[in-house]
Amino acid sequence: MKNEIKEYKEYIKQQAADPDVDKKALAEQLLVRIGFYQHERLIHLIVTMSFAIFFLLSLILVSINVYFLALSVLLLVLLVPYIAHYYFLENSTQELYKVYYSLISGQ
Repeated sequence: MKNEIKEYKEYIKQQAADPDVDKKALAEQLLVRIGFYQHERLIHLIVTMSFAIFFLLSLILVSINVYFLALSVLLLVLLVPYIAHYYFLENSTQELYKVYYSLISGQ
């Protein structure tokens, strides 16, 4: 997904800079793609928050039984990449919003 978004950002920025491209059609195409990325971002937010809640619950369980420490470590190891990926999705979507706004404003 990261490569797809990076490639699409490069493509859309090149197209936006081209004076021969129909900006309205490009903006409509970009808006559809932004919708896909928003959905992806929402799903990753739900998964990330679920892992964060499970991690916090596992920390509570560590006070009951020390064997839950392994579960806490495992959830933390999974949570960190999820947070990093969600951060990437959020920033990429924000960049695409800026490109979209520049297209519809005619800049």
